[in-house]
Amino acid sequence: MALDMNKLNEFVGRFVGDLGAAVHAGLVVIGEKLGLYKALAAQPMTSAELAAKTSTDERYVREWLASQAAGGYVTYDEKTNKFSLSEEQAFTLANEDSPAYLPGAFELALGSLAAVPRITEAFRSGAGMGWHEHDAGVFHGCEKFFRPGYAANLISSWIPALEGVQKKLEAGARVADVGCGKGASTMLMAGAFPKSSFTGFDYHDGSIQGARESATRQGMSDRVAFEVTKAKEFPGKDYDLVAVFDCLHDMGDPVGAAKHVRQSLKQDGTWMIVEPFANDQLKDNLNPVGRVYYGFSTLLCTPCSRSQEVGLCLGAQSGEARIRDVVSAAGFTRFRRAAETPFNIVYEARP
Repeated sequence: MALDMNKLNEFVGRFVGDLGAAVHAGLVVIGEKLGLYKALAAQPMTSAELAAKTSTDERYVREWLASQAAGGYVTYDEKTNKFSLSEEQAFTLANEDSPAYLPGAFELALGSLAAVPRITEAFRSGAGMGWHEHDAGVFHGCEKFFRPGYAANLISSWIPALEGVQKKLEAGARVADVGCGKGASTMLMAGAFPKSSFTGFDYHDGSIQGARESATRQGMSDRVAFEVTKAKEFPGKDYDLVAVFDCLHDMGDPVGAAKHVRQSLKQDGTWMIVEPFANDQLKDNLNPVGRVYYGFSTLLCTPCSRSQEVGLCLGAQSGEARIRDVVSAAGFTRFRRAAETPFNIVYEARP
């Protein structure tokens, strides 16, 4: 076999980048948890100054800074021997209100990788793994990963893109957020529309407890409720809006869940479905965003669906056509793509 050395070197170079990124994920989580990025955003520092500022060990901090500088996540000035964050680095690594805040994605990745031994066996057995069975980093990282995108788009562009929904919410509407996790999406909507009532539903009791605690911290516990229940069983009728954020594809029986949503809506109600951005054809998803979503789908989404009844396993890259099939099978007569970002597509379904 004759090897093309240029192609071999190119592939090995890709491997080196991936290996560095895999190890780097853990270091980003460390930097976020210890406040290293936030401290560096304030002013340039030596390793000793950063260690003193964050009450950490200088030797560990020195090695961490070197790795961050090598990866382009921190800026190094060889003349002063100080490290700093550029405006762009600070925006993505130190500002939790930024729409491009990144550390949560790495926490989600590390939490997902903790399941590798079990998912390996699932490849052989075909068994599932429930969302609730994952490492706690999955739940914390998921909220941190998705919340910035929701904060940037949900109120400003996604809800306005739905027919007549914003006016209803401003006047006072009933809203169900199904598969709400730790409630970030629920509380963003509740904060923007104080005349409306919001209930978040999720089958994972740990996430619901976290959502309730967050609502208390934000002073919203009197206006927002959270309940433990499955997507096919959440209570209530005559909702003006039912929302599902990045979770329809995780459900074992998304058609059954969709039928329950339809029964719970008012006749003129709206179902907002937020899903990861995906094209219908595999060839069109073979890109960096698709790589991320297919990876998470292998470790989280597909096992989660397989662990439930039906186990349809839509996957995180299901695409518009498959979502349309689910919605139509549930009896909805109107379906359209209402909005999109590089990471999400927002669909609107109506009875």
